[in-house]
Amino acid sequence: MARSPFEWIDEQARARRRAGLVRTLRPRPADSALLDLAGNDYLGLARHPEVTEAAARAARAWGGGATGSRLVSGSTELHTELERELAAFCGFESALVFSSGYAANLAAVTALAPHGSLVVSDAGNHASLIDGCRLARGVTQVVAHADPEAVRKALETRAQDTRAQDSRTGPAIVVSDTVFSVDGDAAPLAELAAVCRESGAALVLDDAHGLGVLGDGGRGAAWAAGLAGAPDVVTTVTLSKSLGSQGGAVLGPAHVIDHLVNAARTFIFDTGLAPAAAGAALAALRLLRREPERAARARAVATALHERLTAAGLEAVRPDAAVVSVRAPSPERALRWAADCRTAGLAVGCFRPPSVPDGVSRLRLTARADLTDGQVERAVAVIIAARR
Repeated sequence: MARSPFEWIDEQARARRRAGLVRTLRPRPADSALLDLAGNDYLGLARHPEVTEAAARAARAWGGGATGSRLVSGSTELHTELERELAAFCGFESALVFSSGYAANLAAVTALAPHGSLVVSDAGNHASLIDGCRLARGVTQVVAHADPEAVRKALETRAQDTRAQDSRTGPAIVVSDTVFSVDGDAAPLAELAAVCRESGAALVLDDAHGLGVLGDGGRGAAWAAGLAGAPDVVTTVTLSKSLGSQGGAVLGPAHVIDHLVNAARTFIFDTGLAPAAAGAALAALRLLRREPERAARARAVATALHERLTAAGLEAVRPDAAVVSVRAPSPERALRWAADCRTAGLAVGCFRPPSVPDGVSRLRLTARADLTDGQVERAVAVIIAARR
């Protein structure tokens, strides 16, 4: 009998089990008794009555799905309204909505890195940016995490090589998360922008964890760094975290957004964002605009979690936004720690290799603006007890 062509899959599965790295799905009920510090609902808007009603209203008006790609039948007046208000809120000239933040990142990187271009990518970037670099037609150079000097050297080396060859090359772009999803640390955006401007490179920022948390009233990390609306800066965001919905968007100069409409494959060939998700995101955006204190509260909860955990002797990374990372001694211990927290009524994230670039397993806690002080204290007590 011929050998199964999928035998290698079984071998990999055995290796994952030996290493304690097996991933499993855990469907959650509609009403869970768990205190949730695992999801990314930073502002507590996913179940807000205005957001859920807006989703239902959009579905009744426009249907359950977008029915086609954005260029065929998938663009509704609701999509256009969301794009206009999102761009205005974040301080950019234009915006384009995608079916996911992952698709938005693929679009931004691939469409802005043609043949002959250079993509300089932070070693700690999210998988969607990494995949965008892999699919881009330019050459990618990965540099040390949050290191503007490493970016400068990469751009200078490119410039020197170009002069030596006396040939014309494509553009250069620098790609970075604004807030890194594993440890919650922020990129040095002002320094990165200065380095880019020295060499005429564009700066592409993934603000998935900055929108709704950083900047004036949650307008994002680019706004906080004074880069919103700059002609050489493009930002991507997700609608699935602070805005409690689903989808993503690219924000930037109007001519860049027009280019994506014509060149980004994850826009041209993907079905448009479902109207219900667009309606929910728009309602959440309007809520944030009306209640800007939610952003500050999310940051305050993250700070409180960090201070109490480190005071108890745990190794937690100081948060720059709403993500708090607590290191674990091994993948197996991290998994058991998270499981014991769940048994005690607390849901926490558990990040293990290969999801973490440094190979260090950790619990990942997400602060939420709607957590009470009592819930914060309860979460800290559970984490400490489960660790022991």
